[in-house]
Amino acid sequence: MTTSTPRPTGTDWHAWQESWDRQQEWYLPDREERFRVMLDMVEAFAGTAPRVLDLACGTGSITARLLARFPEATSTGVDLDPALLTIAGGTFADDPRVSLVTADLTDPAWVSRLPYDSYDAVLTATALHWLRTEPLAALYGQVADLVRDGGVLMNADHMPDGNTPRIDAAERAHRHARMERAKRDGALDWAEWWRLAAEDPVLAGPTARRFEIYGEHAEGDTPSVDWHTRTLREAGFAEARPVWRSPSDALVLAVK
Repeated sequence: MTTSTPRPTGTDWHAWQESWDRQQEWYLPDREERFRVMLDMVEAFAGTAPRVLDLACGTGSITARLLARFPEATSTGVDLDPALLTIAGGTFADDPRVSLVTADLTDPAWVSRLPYDSYDAVLTATALHWLRTEPLAALYGQVADLVRDGGVLMNADHMPDGNTPRIDAAERAHRHARMERAKRDGALDWAEWWRLAAEDPVLAGPTARRFEIYGEHAEGDTPSVDWHTRTLREAGFAEARPVWRSPSDALVLAVK
């Protein structure tokens, strides 16, 4: 993680992407490792020219890494956040490989907005914990219908064990101490990043609309890995298990 994080302004979309990545790394120092494993598994199941659905895409962090590694890939990014989608739209404005869709994933009609009926891989990271378990289970069912036979869904997110309170407490204390050190060195946290976005003339309007939609933070759930794998199999996937883990997070892969 860098110190003295640059403050982005205006329509420098690369700078906004960089600042978003650094802000997310403050919370998730192993963020790039989960992306690496995710793309390894995309290649294993779909080759080097996959059609990907970037679910709750935000600024397009997954899409950017997908296209850097697989130039022949295509990506459909779906999100509701107008500020993050503005950054994604600026970043990928001239890239015919990328389509961006504004949609609410809790609305059953969101799939009707997609440009394709099926995908080789559906990818999402650190996003679906904004949902409660019931709408998340429903979303998994919809995604199962979008994934081709032999294709995959991968979700990297907070998936605590719940049965190991001392381990959880020690990990959390260690992580928060690291975060505080990084913040003293200039790292942006969530609140500070959004404050900068709200003050920027380009992003001020979309940011205001974003907070009208979500508030400060949605109240979702963080179910266990076992819940995710069981629910994915119930949704129609043939196999599901974690393919990467950290002390607090996991990357679950489900194959159709």
